[in-house]
Amino acid sequence: MTTAKPLVKCSVSNCHFWGEQNLCRAEEIVIEIDQHAGSRYMEEYAEELTANNHHDHAGTSSATCCLTFKPNA
Repeated sequence: MTTAKPLVKCSVSNCHFWGEQNLCRAEEIVIEIDQHAGSRYMEEYAEELTANNHHDHAGTSSATCCLTFKPNA
């Protein structure tokens, strides 16, 4: 049984994953707390993002950022 992908809307139109009707076309979304926002990863889906599987707590949505963003070429 496969799980349906959730619809993710985004307002960042210069992202590589931007799709019609503001829908994100990424296979996976990576979200981090702002405390780690300055971290530099080689790829948006690099294994180190999911392999270390650390857990943080965000008190509000404004304390988070999406690391999936990849600018259009």
